[in-house]
Amino acid sequence: MSDARTTYQNLYDRELGDLALAKIIVVTSGKGGVGKTTSSAALGTGIALRGHKTVIIDFDVGLRNLDLIMGCERRVVYDFVNVINKEATLNQALIKDKRTDGLYILPASQTRDKDALSLEGVDAVLQELAQDFDYIICDSPAGIERGAQMALYFADVAVVVTNPEVSSVRDSDRILGILQSKSRRAERGEAPIEEHLLITRYHPERVSAGEMLSVEDVEEILAIPLLGVIPESESVLKASNQGTPVILEAESEAGLAYSDAVDRLMGEERPMRFLDVQKKGFFKRLLGG
Repeated sequence: MSDARTTYQNLYDRELGDLALAKIIVVTSGKGGVGKTTSSAALGTGIALRGHKTVIIDFDVGLRNLDLIMGCERRVVYDFVNVINKEATLNQALIKDKRTDGLYILPASQTRDKDALSLEGVDAVLQELAQDFDYIICDSPAGIERGAQMALYFADVAVVVTNPEVSSVRDSDRILGILQSKSRRAERGEAPIEEHLLITRYHPERVSAGEMLSVEDVEEILAIPLLGVIPESESVLKASNQGTPVILEAESEAGLAYSDAVDRLMGEERPMRFLDVQKKGFFKRLLGG
């Protein structure tokens, strides 16, 4: 991305045109394994459920997990890199979600190198998607490698996913620095990327025991608006194994927490839930539950 500024200027001497019609949201993290792809799937599904035509793009070239979380791995024929290389059209590569109207997935390639993503190629795909979609969700790889920088570069909104652990929060702080300095908006001197904090795998009992950072600790370190807190829940793993976005598990705490986060992302006010240690009822105490 060292030549990003020069390439960017060549690409954007013209007006942004159709790209400005769609909102591009990057879901990112400094560290792997924090639930980023799970969050991309949940947020994208939640936005589509609210009537907005939405596409989720997997930027993790070489690994490709989004299609597994969304339960469409057997339907992948063409991928993001095929479209960039003009080996397939967007219409051929996009996978329509069977459960949620207006939701589509653009999978990553498992067989290509991360350098297969070019600034010009990603830009062209986003321009075409923006003509038909309201929201474009970019599921970024963790860290600062090429795929991550590509996803971050074009973002209007960033959802920074972190666990309430020191190493995860520290790495997220590094991502915030990149968002503020290496994005398209930063290069053009436009309004900064809208940043949101999403804390996942939160366990109130462990916080009370001093084994995890509290929500307040994380907010103080990262100093960006809190979008949501997703509690540690077996329903997340269960949903992932079933290829179902956990937000569709409407009775689970994690599903409800993601639904609240989508409402906040859409500008609605929702109180934070599942932050306190749950008191056990009489029968649970009696039975040791």
